[in-house]
Amino acid sequence: MIDCPKCKGKGSIIVDYKECENCGGTGYVDSFDVGSHFKGVNSNARAKFDLGADQDIPCEICNGKGQIKVFEDCDYCNGKGRVNVCRRCGKRINTKYDHCKDCYDKIKEEKMNKENEAQKRLNEEKEVYVLDPLCEMSDMDKDCLYKGKITRVEKYGAFVTLNNNVWGLMRCNTSNYKVGDEVITRITSIKSRERKIDMAPAKVNNYKIKKLTKSINRTLIEELENKMGKLVRIDGEVLQVQQTSGPTIFTITDETGVTAVAAFDEAGVRAYPDVDVGDVIEVIGDVNQHDGKTQIENQSLTKLEGSEEEKLKALIDEALNKRAEPEDVDFLVKSDVLNRLKPKMREAAQKIRRAILDGRSILVRHHADADGICAGVAMEKALIPLIEEVNPNNDAQYYYFKRSPSKAPFYELEDVVKDLSFALEDQERHGQKLPLIVLLDNGSTEEDITALMQAKIYDIEIVVIDHHFPGELITKEEKDGEIIGGTVEVDEYVDTHVNPYLVGGDSQLTAGALATEVAHIINPDVKDLIIHLPAIAALGDHAESGEVYQYIELAEKKGFNKEGLAIIAECVDFEAYFLRFMNGRGIMDTILAVDNIDKHEKMVNALYKEYQKRVNTQLKAALPNIEQMQFDNGIYFNIMDVEKYAHKFTFPAPGKTCGFVHDKIVKEIGEDKPIVTLGHGPDFGVIRATDAVNEQFGFSVNTIVDNLAERIPSAGIDGGGHECAGSIKYVEGLGEEVLSEFTNEVKSMNKL
Repeated sequence: MIDCPKCKGKGSIIVDYKECENCGGTGYVDSFDVGSHFKGVNSNARAKFDLGADQDIPCEICNGKGQIKVFEDCDYCNGKGRVNVCRRCGKRINTKYDHCKDCYDKIKEEKMNKENEAQKRLNEEKEVYVLDPLCEMSDMDKDCLYKGKITRVEKYGAFVTLNNNVWGLMRCNTSNYKVGDEVITRITSIKSRERKIDMAPAKVNNYKIKKLTKSINRTLIEELENKMGKLVRIDGEVLQVQQTSGPTIFTITDETGVTAVAAFDEAGVRAYPDVDVGDVIEVIGDVNQHDGKTQIENQSLTKLEGSEEEKLKALIDEALNKRAEPEDVDFLVKSDVLNRLKPKMREAAQKIRRAILDGRSILVRHHADADGICAGVAMEKALIPLIEEVNPNNDAQYYYFKRSPSKAPFYELEDVVKDLSFALEDQERHGQKLPLIVLLDNGSTEEDITALMQAKIYDIEIVVIDHHFPGELITKEEKDGEIIGGTVEVDEYVDTHVNPYLVGGDSQLTAGALATEVAHIINPDVKDLIIHLPAIAALGDHAESGEVYQYIELAEKKGFNKEGLAIIAECVDFEAYFLRFMNGRGIMDTILAVDNIDKHEKMVNALYKEYQKRVNTQLKAALPNIEQMQFDNGIYFNIMDVEKYAHKFTFPAPGKTCGFVHDKIVKEIGEDKPIVTLGHGPDFGVIRATDAVNEQFGFSVNTIVDNLAERIPSAGIDGGGHECAGSIKYVEGLGEEVLSEFTNEVKSMNKL
């Protein structure tokens, strides 16, 4: 309420003037008898009035003005003198309320907005910290929210414990709390000198728990050896989780290395079950040694998420990519084909090195012949030192590297099923990541696609290093009329494909040579150990090229002659037959002279003697039963039934027997002659041919197999290989027709 602005709070206003009735409008009244008027007044006072006794006196009613005011009640305030106005805008209101309607609505809206804002803040997701056991008062922050447990209740408040090192007094109405209650509190004051913390209850509707770890500067894994016995903090990505009969072992990596973290809850019980492979974690613990390897004894382990996780993963990824980049080393020999393949070979080396740094196991699959085994052993010798250097596990070479031979010259379904089964089992039992599969001397052909597709279902990375004909190029890049790069059908299912055919080369540059070159790029330190393997691989595959001669020269400088290299290749093939699906790591190392050098000569001599004996036995049975003919086009054609006229279930197998028969005939007729040999059984055929057939007639096993498959679709024909060496499969009932058509195909060839 305020004074009426119209009547100034008087309640009435002047509306007119009228003549004063007392004085008749003169403003004065006649004189009067002083004596009677001042009766009882002392003489001195009366004497003063006596002087003007005859004068007029001003009218007491109008105060000498002759007029008096005429008043009416103020119509603005209804005669009350005060009016009600809006306290906010000052506008007059006729109600008893303090605000006008407009201001009232605005105030109501503002109040509602404030309440909504307060509710919104209440519902906002807040971070509530839970302290790890190592945190102290110095790690706390004022005004942050913490979760703790009430351990004592007094009249003046409740004592809240946040961990064994930190507790404080929460001032509150204690009637609502009891010992053991979990509460969320806000830190209102931290008195470091007095070692006191004051808290207040925090009302939070929506929150997420965040573990607060001890504030320790980060240590890089490469620095751990200098921190022995000290408390450190490591941030890294989990590579493997392994449960032992005691602690849980987490293998983690950062941008500098790999280490093991031992976490213990109970013997044989999984610690931190929410942490898995691929997670980013922060570990605080003491640096110790276990079995000669650096290990962190965990005291606190926290899973990092959100921006922290993304930032650290990006940092690790960038650093590991840089570490995985191989050195720029020269090839062992000079070769235009190798130069054109160099980008792919370096890419393969980088992927293999990165897999080691990522803690993925490397699964090497190779053909079980001299070429494939040389490729596999070269890769093994390059990778194992790097695996042992990177991984803290003393058995790292067994956990993270496997080498398995394949009987077929392609990745069979039988092989991929085994590989996937073991990989998934290792992932489940030992917490390992899925492996990188490296296919050597197989993986390039159409026959490999089904197995490759199956592996790719699990997003397994695959590297292929092969020299089999992969089919016609789907896309190709040419320069000066020469192919410098291309893609084929299997490239859809592999991540990196190294094959000389992709850059205009051929099968004469063997997989053993290619794999040895890639192994040298991966780990240049093994150069002298494996430098003779390409020559063994080439002689085992009967390859001839400029590169082959250079590889033989390198081996000769190491002390091996050509004849001795060929004998080693034959011993490898012989031993591989009996090893079957075993890799024969120690035995093959001895035969190939990459380990147990003192036993090499004795082993080779013993094996070669038995090798010759068995080959001679097989040839005695096979040679008299060869059907030989020479066609009008000049091609010498030899055919024999190895199922009937060769010993079964012994060395050499039918495919090898056909090769030995072919080699025997070539020696008799001449290497420069066009010679084709077909050894067949009820449902298979093995083909060998001289280079002269390919050069003079364009002979190619793959082309013939494709032609026969098109001509006799009901025979279920499949197969392939190199231009002058390969195999064919068909249904037994149409065997005679297939063999007849094969013979006609060779017979009808014309010279180029």
